[in-house]
Amino acid sequence: MSWRTVLITNRCKLDLKMAHMVVRGEETKRIFLDEISMLIIENTAVSLTGCLIAALIERKIKVVFCDEKRNPTAELTPYVGSHDCSRKIKMQVGWRDDVKCEVWTGIVAEKIAKQAQFLFELGMKNEAELLRGYLREIEPGDTTNREGHAAKVYFNAIFGMGFTRSAECATNAALNYGYGLILSAFNREVAANGYLTQLGLHHDNVFNPYNLSCDLMEPYRILVDRFVREQAFGEFGTEEKHSMLNVLHKQVLIDGLQQTTINAIKLYTKSVFNALNDDDISCIKFMKI
Repeated sequence: MSWRTVLITNRCKLDLKMAHMVVRGEETKRIFLDEISMLIIENTAVSLTGCLIAALIERKIKVVFCDEKRNPTAELTPYVGSHDCSRKIKMQVGWRDDVKCEVWTGIVAEKIAKQAQFLFELGMKNEAELLRGYLREIEPGDTTNREGHAAKVYFNAIFGMGFTRSAECATNAALNYGYGLILSAFNREVAANGYLTQLGLHHDNVFNPYNLSCDLMEPYRILVDRFVREQAFGEFGTEEKHSMLNVLHKQVLIDGLQQTTINAIKLYTKSVFNALNDDDISCIKFMKI
């Protein structure tokens, strides 16, 4: 099972040799491809050979490219993620609306429950109880947007009453970067299982190529929130971005076992697809922190 997140920060050439990625820079290093879960290329001066790209795609390694400011800007997504992707896509198109609604409701409820749990841990009992009240009020499909109401209370509680998600600050930069890493991990799993990231359960933005991944990732945002709160970033530069990679390797509990975040995402995503295909929401395996 792949487990390494590889970060390329300096100008170099990436090549393939005997199932290893060869990094040719000031020094030459070799990394066994089967160990790599995600490859993040921060430097725009990095070059990749075609044979390496083909090997990365074959092994379903998520490759994330950054812009000149070292922010994630694109990723490598194969046309075919599974040998039976045509069948999977037909199944995805045929998912019943009532089942999608039930799964989305469960995902939203899990997200709010984790936010309330975090607030309790921080000693913010009034705010936590308010979120638990929203949790009890959730209707099918969250038609009354309890998720949005909970988010306002939650972010003001953990980052201050003056905080807004639209502000340009180190906190939002860290949150956005961390969410981007989590989203890329979900994109990998959706594609690897043979489904389309564009067709969501709830998210339905015609300009968003990752609607389904945005749906699935909601309960995992809490991992980024916790880390950003703990670090209290005064600025968010290169070193801080590198530290965010710790989120992907945090140990969480899922299905009774300790797993890294990356592996937990793999198990959780597959369980959601099982729930949708079997019309059984009890199949979903949520993580515990």
